[in-house]
Amino acid sequence: MTDDLVFVDEFVPGIRWDAKYATWDNFVGKPVDGYLVNRIVGTKALCVALERAQQEAAYLGFGLLLWDGYRPQRAVDCFVRWSRQPEDGRRKPRHYPNIDRARMFDEGYVATRSGHSRGSAVDLTLYHLATGELVAMGGDHDLMDSVSHHGAEGITEAEARNRQYLRTIMEASGFSSYECEWWHYTLTDEPYPDTYFDVPITGAHGRSA
Repeated sequence: MTDDLVFVDEFVPGIRWDAKYATWDNFVGKPVDGYLVNRIVGTKALCVALERAQQEAAYLGFGLLLWDGYRPQRAVDCFVRWSRQPEDGRRKPRHYPNIDRARMFDEGYVATRSGHSRGSAVDLTLYHLATGELVAMGGDHDLMDSVSHHGAEGITEAEARNRQYLRTIMEASGFSSYECEWWHYTLTDEPYPDTYFDVPITGAHGRSA
């Protein structure tokens, strides 16, 4: 992996993470190709911006919890193959209750060429520094439904306010939001805007992932 792709937790001390695609807790229902360890990887520029975001969040009493960062292209290819398989119903109620799995791409929730593979996108949420509990956002990570859109109807006033807190924090730190997913942010000034990396995430790379 290029020296500019690093483990985020080594460059942003104190940040929390749960790399969902390295676990069984994701819309595919099993660890995804390319995620060999539960770590979050990103460009060094992403880490610098996340450190700013962490400081902004702390000022409001929040911490950051990361769900995904750099995503190997082979993981995206795994999503494409999975979308073509017959529906088994295991993850549908939680992750895509109102669409067929193949529609995830057409609806904009999954891309065949993901910005995550460029190393400068991140999926994340907020938690309360005082308690460690996740902030209520009106829907979980990878809920592929209109309720996950910014400005969505059907969530409480408090949940809408919490989404706005996250958006304000991230945009003030150099990220742009994605209208279909309240948890997804991309570095505005990406160092590799045209490069889609495909090196797996392993634990054998030290500080350079």
